[in-house]
Amino acid sequence: MEQRHLGRTGLRVSRIGLGTLTWGRDTDEHDAADMLKAFWEAGGSLVDTADVYGDGEAEYLLGQLTDGLVPRRDLVISTKAGSVPDPDRRFDGSRGHLLAALDASLARLGTDYVDIWHVHAFDPDTPLEETLQALDLAVSSGRARYAGVSNFCGWQLAKAATWQLAAPGTRTRLASTQLEYSLLQRGVEREVLPAALDLGVGLLPSSPLGRGVLTAKYRHTTPADSRGASEHLAPFVAPYLDDTATRIVDAVQTAADGLAVTPLQVALAWVRDRPGVAAPIVGARNAQQLTAALSVEALNLPDEICRALDDVSAPVHRYPDHDWSTL
Repeated sequence: MEQRHLGRTGLRVSRIGLGTLTWGRDTDEHDAADMLKAFWEAGGSLVDTADVYGDGEAEYLLGQLTDGLVPRRDLVISTKAGSVPDPDRRFDGSRGHLLAALDASLARLGTDYVDIWHVHAFDPDTPLEETLQALDLAVSSGRARYAGVSNFCGWQLAKAATWQLAAPGTRTRLASTQLEYSLLQRGVEREVLPAALDLGVGLLPSSPLGRGVLTAKYRHTTPADSRGASEHLAPFVAPYLDDTATRIVDAVQTAADGLAVTPLQVALAWVRDRPGVAAPIVGARNAQQLTAALSVEALNLPDEICRALDDVSAPVHRYPDHDWSTL
């Protein structure tokens, strides 16, 4: 699998990442082992997790499989901290919480360091410089090799990245940002992606297949074994089952038919090769699904197909996102 630099850093990652959102909950140790092995054998290196995935079970499971199944040195492990199970305060970006969460993550993962450590979300109740200092301390102590943020909007990312760049050698630059990005969700193109490109921050798209909808599995019905039929994941899929999404999925299916490939391959290749994207994070239910996603490595979409998909999925971007003089 092709490797890419993560933002403006020397770290190289596989251009498809493996997500572990369902590990320890919907994905058991056997399926997780099969997926990790298939991913590694395909040349994949970037594995993404978080301290809240499966209430910590995802990290624990990944730690159990590392070295015993796949050498730790071959993986680029990314985890996140900052989300908390508190209805009154969903995110805690305080230095104390973040560093304690990192130590707990390292214990579950069974490793001395993570390759990339992300703040899971912006915390409006904590000064941003305090949150970012936790990243500096994690890197300077060797507990994290690189640092990033997740779910930051455009101004939040720009402020954070600029703050870190203001003191080179003292503060660690942001290597990456992780947000949802797909043909069904192109909101990052308004301000996040331009900021990331300008500041040298690599984008790691989550849900690159539109929460599974871009595979076209929901075109006519909801499969009984799908996330859309799952009690706790159905609300996650539902927003992408509207008429607008249907029109985009139909276009993806048409492109796939014309290229003799699958809708999954078309949708994943589109987001993988967007400007600023380092590696989409793919979450699969089993090794068979993951192998289908990894088969995209050989596909490069023709320019005319990309333009057609761009047009049918184009978000409404007007003032001030576009030059006012053209409006």
